[in-house]
Amino acid sequence: MTPALVDDGQPAWNRLIRFEDINGKERYGEPVDDDLDVGIALHRGEDVYARIVRTESALDLSAVLSADIVQVKKAEMKLSIPETPTMFLKATETINHPSGHIIAPHCADLHDCHLDYEVELAVVIGKTCKDVSEHQAMEHVLGYMTANDVTARTHQNEVSQWDRGKGFDGFAPIGPALVSSKIIPDPSVLKLQTILNGEVMQQGEASDMIFTVPKIVSFLSQGCTLQKGTIILTGTPCGIGVSRNPPVRLVEGDELFVTISHGLGSLTNPIAFKPSTHLESKHAQLIDAKM
Repeated sequence: MTPALVDDGQPAWNRLIRFEDINGKERYGEPVDDDLDVGIALHRGEDVYARIVRTESALDLSAVLSADIVQVKKAEMKLSIPETPTMFLKATETINHPSGHIIAPHCADLHDCHLDYEVELAVVIGKTCKDVSEHQAMEHVLGYMTANDVTARTHQNEVSQWDRGKGFDGFAPIGPALVSSKIIPDPSVLKLQTILNGEVMQQGEASDMIFTVPKIVSFLSQGCTLQKGTIILTGTPCGIGVSRNPPVRLVEGDELFVTISHGLGSLTNPIAFKPSTHLESKHAQLIDAKM
């Protein structure tokens, strides 16, 4: 299955969401209000109206959200600037709903995990590629989403590899909308922000990234196939909790908003330290709204 396309091979939508209509039927659509932050609107309980994208499959979301996440981590925490991107993988089980609970697992709670936030630009691959040049890289990018690379710092620092501390279930909220690369040809214009309990913790621009999106996509494709639906996280601005004085950690009851400009929107994930039977499933979906 492929995205709904127009004659020039570009997606027929600018900003795509997946939702349930008033009859409980799953649909794909584009918000009517171009300026609406879908995540904030749903967090406030407001109605969101969308034009239906009429196609058998607007987007193969199972491929997008079932693909491993390749992450390129921007140095903070007194790390030297690398000559090439540093890559690690996050399992598919880390994918979380834009407003789903972020749950610190029992093992993390016991270790005083220092739960932390990282606003990041998520790049979605639209066409399978391998060995692409930087010049060709953007031809394979379908669009962009907001991501939060949630991290248990204690577990991250216990071993040399970061997979454990960043790999717990639900530690990668993404969404709430997929914005087409055709309307954001240069992702460096995007602005990233994290607000915790009303205080701005992170504020930066994609232009501050050590490596550009074309560089990252090209680098990761050398000798490795990037399947359609691969999600690439591209690093976080300064201001993560562990680097602050005193350090800041996420606790139950925190109000956390992770936002990217130009229509990508906000993640509004509550923090919890004990699983609850009433929590909604984190089954992969970009939006689960009643419209």
